[in-house]
This record gives sequence, structure tokens and C-alpha cells, in this order.
Amino acid sequence: MAKKKATPTSGGKTSKAAGKPDAHGEVTVVTRNRKAKHDYELIDKLECGMQLMGSEVKSIRNGKIVIDDGFARVQRGELWLINVDIAEYPQANFMNHARQRERKLLVRKAQLRKLIDATHDRGVTLVPLQVHFRRGVAKIQIATAKGRKSHDKRQRLKQKAADREIREKWRR
Repeated sequence: MAKKKATPTSGGKTSKAAGKPDAHGEVTVVTRNRKAKHDYELIDKLECGMQLMGSEVKSIRNGKIVIDDGFARVQRGELWLINVDIAEYPQANFMNHARQRERKLLVRKAQLRKLIDATHDRGVTLVPLQVHFRRGVAKIQIATAKGRKSHDKRQRLKQKAADREIREKWRR
């Protein structure tokens, strides 16, 4: 039997492979924040667990999550995910969740201290990169990132185009 490949999506669109991952612990990507690599210079990545309600997990499995405008913040000695929209699960009735509530992220104390030290620098923020399932558990990958200016973005796009042209000429 052929295994399903994870099809990355963005902006909360549903993926065909957004169901349960294989028993071998493979990662099934639900959504990615494609703007993050363009808008920020990524410094360090970290995978975190999320403290979720049951209806939130069901919605994430259906691919109904938008992380493009989200960010993480350290508050009261804990890591919180803010401004991430998880759509309500229609079958949950009165047991549903609030769409944009703050969600606690689960990290080890040493990782939290490292994130606190990294975010003390001016201009450094915590940005969500992707939401995925590993062994049936919802995880989020966040990155410490430094914002790019618009002229930096244009310069980076020009550099990528020049590199692409050089590679094409070498192939010929």
C-alpha cells in the first residue's frame, strides 16, 4: 500500500494528507507560513507542543487553521501562541472553542530560557512556521526571527534571480 505524501498548504487551506500520520512517526504538515521566510530572517527553529481543546484538534485535522498573522510571546514565565485562528468545529455544538484565544505552547525550561534570551534583542520575534502532526499529536514549529526591511526583501529577490540564471547557464 502506498504511503500518502504530505502536501504543504498555506493560509488555512485543507490538505489531502491532513489526517493521521503513519505509525512510524512521520510528520503530516497541515499548514505553513510562507510569508515568514520572505518577511523575516530566520535565526533558530524550535518544535513545540500545543495545549489544545478537543474541538481545536478536530479543526486542525481538517486544515482549518491560519497562522500567517500569528506570533509567540513569553508571558508570566510561559510561552503563548497569539493571534492564530482555528475555525470552530461545527459538530462540537456548545463545547466549541474561541477562535483566536491565546494558546499555551509546551517547551522545556531550558528551551524557554533560550527563547527569553533571544527575544530580549531589539527586533527579534517568535514566528510560527508550520503546524503538523507527529504520532497523532499536534505540534507547531516556531522560529526566532528578525524582521527584514523592504529594500532587504528586494535585494534578496534580485540575488535569488541572479543565482538562478547562473545555475541555468552552467547546466547548458
